Amino acid sequence: MAVLALLCAACGHETGTGLERVRRAGVLRWGGDAQGGEPYVMEDPEQVGGVRGFEVELADALARELGVRAAFVQNDWSNLIPSLERSSFDVALNGLEVTPARAGRILFTRPYYVFQQRLMARLGDARITDLASLRGKRVGTLANSQAWDLLLRVGAQALPYEGVQEPYIDLEEGRLDAVLLDDIIAERYGQTRPRLRVVGDVGEGHYAIAVRPGEEDLRAALDAALTRLARSGELRAIFQRWHVDDDAEQRMVDWTEADTKALLADTSTAHLGWGQAVLFLQAAGVTLLVSVLAMALAIPMGVLLALARLYGNGVVSRASTLYVELLRGTPVLLQLYVLYYGLAGVLRLDALSASVLGLGLNYAAYEAEVYRAGVQAVPRGQLEAALSLGMSLRLALRRVVMPQAFRVALPGVTNDFIALLKDSSLVSVISVVELTKRMTITAVDVRSWLVPGALCAALYLAMSYPLARLARRLEARLERG
Repeated sequence: MAVLALLCAACGHETGTGLERVRRAGVLRWGGDAQGGEPYVMEDPEQVGGVRGFEVELADALARELGVRAAFVQNDWSNLIPSLERSSFDVALNGLEVTPARAGRILFTRPYYVFQQRLMARLGDARITDLASLRGKRVGTLANSQAWDLLLRVGAQALPYEGVQEPYIDLEEGRLDAVLLDDIIAERYGQTRPRLRVVGDVGEGHYAIAVRPGEEDLRAALDAALTRLARSGELRAIFQRWHVDDDAEQRMVDWTEADTKALLADTSTAHLGWGQAVLFLQAAGVTLLVSVLAMALAIPMGVLLALARLYGNGVVSRASTLYVELLRGTPVLLQLYVLYYGLAGVLRLDALSASVLGLGLNYAAYEAEVYRAGVQAVPRGQLEAALSLGMSLRLALRRVVMPQAFRVALPGVTNDFIALLKDSSLVSVISVVELTKRMTITAVDVRSWLVPGALCAALYLAMSYPLARLARRLEARLERG
């Protein structure tokens, strides 16, 4: 009955217009991503579970104008629009840039902030001079942002990031040629780094509030509230408290309805085409490359760890056990962050090398246990017989024990490789565009998760199924001796 009730609740539809729903609930639920950090939205250290930032104050002021209270809903920034469409919250308000693709997909209010696209490079790197100089260069930015679209148009190799600090770390470490992000972000996370320089502002954009299509009354109410806040001086007072105010923001005070119409007149709708299918294939190649190289590292390491644990002296055996427990007991995502960003000062790896090394070191722990089980499945008497015939331990292991252990371990190794193919999606956090990351970028662009998701699943299956068949054949051959 409880399951049935949940299903009925999930299938239920909210009635009334968007504004009626918000006022009836007494709360304006707004979506944002606290990972974006200061000054937009960030966790409040003085209030457990609370958030603060200039957009938090703006949401509170807007809710007050509507006669309700504001409630923040955490959501990944790049998926704010899909989450808005599935009614996870009432509005999206988090540095959401007005782009033709978004304007053709959802309703935007009048803008509340004008920003500049700021290009930064390393000190002494004279190659980066303007947008045109970015052609073919590795440039970091946020996926599905206005800067992302701009970089693709000029032929740059745009690399997507989830956070706003990581691109500048990579630029300092020489993993990127430049970073293009909004001036608010650049001032706080890029310009504070002495080894970086500002190349210049190469474009302008506007932040606005996203509302679901069909809820024009809610948009109109928010437009009116924004106008009142701007003309009363409260909007710029909020900006001044967070040090994001400048002369350009006076345009938000003088903004008119005609300006809004002109801003939102340029719309576009993206479709899944052959070009994106090619990008999917390229991303699948990256997934396969990372997985194969990582497994090539994990298997020999796993064998050595297993033998060290079983036949090493006390110190070596305990060290092997510690490695296995440490790597198995902590998330591979955390290990990738530490390897790529935490050790950047002492171990300078590019994203692909860090991906292979991180996954390889992690999976070596799992392979160690698979091979340990394989060795222990071989009757102890066979090793003792080999030793009694005068073989050294190393020779007995190589000629008697390990061939049989490999046969026992093969199904487990195959399963681990298939799991590694899927876990390789985690390397997107260090800017590697593998298959799953390509799917999420495309899904947000084309407003559909079904077709890109199906294509992504088909490619994963195309890579893993032949491997499973090959493993079964190999097992059968080994069984025949």
